[in-house]
Amino acid sequence: MKLEFHHINYVSKDVDELDDFYRNILQMKSLSPQNFPRTDATDSSGYAGKIRFATEGTMQMHLAEQDLTVAAKHSQHINPVERGHIAFRTDDIEAFKALLQENDIDFADYGTAFAKEWYQIFFHDPVGNIIEVHQMIDEA
Repeated sequence: MKLEFHHINYVSKDVDELDDFYRNILQMKSLSPQNFPRTDATDSSGYAGKIRFATEGTMQMHLAEQDLTVAAKHSQHINPVERGHIAFRTDDIEAFKALLQENDIDFADYGTAFAKEWYQIFFHDPVGNIIEVHQMIDEA
C-alpha cells in the first residue's frame, strides 16, 4: 500500500480573503476548479461550500468555506470542513481502512460524497487533528 502527501485543507468563513492571501502574499498559483470535479450537493449529501485551489508547484492548498453541518448531514462524526485537515493519497483505500481498524482508529467513511473522482475517509491523529486519506476512483 502506497501513501503520499496530497494537500492541506484550510477552512475559513471568507474563502476569497484566504485565497487572496495565498496567491498574493505567498505567490501561489490558482488551480482550476474544473480539475476537481465535485458531486452535486443536496440537503442530505455533498458539500456546496466555496472552494479555491492553489499550488506553489509541488503541493496543493484546498481553501474551503467552513460548514458546521457536513458531519450531521452525512451521519458521520468527523467534519472535514469544520477546521481543516491534511490529506494523503493511497493506492489501496481498503487496505488503509483495515490498518486503521487493526489499530482501533475510528474513521468517517465519506466515500464519494464530496468528489466524483476520490473515495475519502477522515480520522483523527492522537491530538485531534483531522487527516484525510483518499484513493482515486479509477485506481479502486
